[in-house]
Amino acid sequence: MSPVGLHVIPVTGMGEVRPGDVLATLILAAAPPLQDGDVVVVTQKVVSKAEGRLEPVDPDDPASHKALVEREAVRVLRRRGDLVITETSHGFVCANAGVDLSNVERGYAALLPLDADRSARRIRDGLRGRGGVEVGVVVSDTFGRPWRRGLTDVAIGCAGVAGVADLRGSTDSFGRPLEVTEVAVADELAAAAELVMGKARGIPAAVVRGVDPTWLRESSVAAELVRPYHEDLFR
Repeated sequence: MSPVGLHVIPVTGMGEVRPGDVLATLILAAAPPLQDGDVVVVTQKVVSKAEGRLEPVDPDDPASHKALVEREAVRVLRRRGDLVITETSHGFVCANAGVDLSNVERGYAALLPLDADRSARRIRDGLRGRGGVEVGVVVSDTFGRPWRRGLTDVAIGCAGVAGVADLRGSTDSFGRPLEVTEVAVADELAAAAELVMGKARGIPAAVVRGVDPTWLRESSVAAELVRPYHEDLFR
């Protein structure tokens, strides 16, 4: 397939998401008409809100959410001042076990979805059932990275689109075999979508159009992006 470029479309007008809201319904009402082969990227924050993954905290105590961080972490890897790098039950290595106070009502903290792959499947099934379209879904969140400054969005859940595209055994442009190349497809889609969603624009979803059809697959999980412990040089 010859590359034709990607089109990334922000989904505006979804409004504030509340516990119990059906995200597929909200997305279909606000997004441009979806097409087969699109990938819908949805932020973790609205998934957590819809699934009721909100916990009350003391709005006047900036450290009141720390008990939630300790509860949600299965392992604390590093501490430096207020920064806590943890491993979650999902296998994610991230700051504060994914507990976040941004873009939620004052007095509450958002926790990660219990199973973001399942969340992605639920949204995908809803879009298929209500909209009659075959799309991929990525649930995204903001992570830091070893050796690199700054933050980027990555996939913590996916359905209908590869987490990793394994190019080992194919050849490069000079005909040499690729021996170690595995592309973090879902992470790249999450990062592309974040460019139009932003951190403070109130845009919780985006549609990525023009995705290589070989990336789309019925069975997929973002868990395949998590590096096994024995391969991880940072734990």
